[in-house]
Amino acid sequence: MIRVVVVDDEALVRSGFELILGAADDIEVVATTTGAEAVDAVRREAPDVVLLDIRMPDVDGLTVLRHLRALPDAPVVAMLTTFDADEYILTALRSGAAGFLLKDTEPDQLAQLVRTLHAGGVVMSPKASRAVWQSHPGATAADDEEAARVGRLTEREREVLVLIAEGLSNADIGSRVHLSAGTVKDHVSAILTKLRVNSRVRAALLAQRAGLLDGRNGSEDRR
Repeated sequence: MIRVVVVDDEALVRSGFELILGAADDIEVVATTTGAEAVDAVRREAPDVVLLDIRMPDVDGLTVLRHLRALPDAPVVAMLTTFDADEYILTALRSGAAGFLLKDTEPDQLAQLVRTLHAGGVVMSPKASRAVWQSHPGATAADDEEAARVGRLTEREREVLVLIAEGLSNADIGSRVHLSAGTVKDHVSAILTKLRVNSRVRAALLAQRAGLLDGRNGSEDRR
């Protein structure tokens, strides 16, 4: 079972996510909580995945994220937001969030997105990630310099990078390009080293910034 904690200041959102995810045979929502109680709930329940509202009145999601990332066995954290151009999303992704979900995500997609997070994938659609970049123009110069490193990747590494950005796990990438999971792991390690990033999310952001995801609306619709 994939253990999930939902953190949101609105009871209706918490109950809605709990109802939808609870219908999946392989997912258990072990707690729903406000931001003020989130860290205690995660320590107590030891979830695999946390869905964390980025904007809450009692304590903001970025603060909660920082505390969760500091835990010895930190869970995978994805941010919840109402706006695909939320100005805080880029900060959250750079602070260790594994992606973000819009609160109006289609119910039939939600369980699969949680499975993707649990498998080590990235949850971040190309359309929404473009909006994130456009909402944060102050980072453009530095990010363009980072994105230029994508040009140092081999053709195979760029192919794997695109699949990372689509949210695929190593096993799924291997199935897609007919490589063993171990070989994919080696490619991922080389990609992170060449891009000088420490997470798949950061790599996915650079893929978007470098234009590798342009025109891939089919994969976005799938997700």
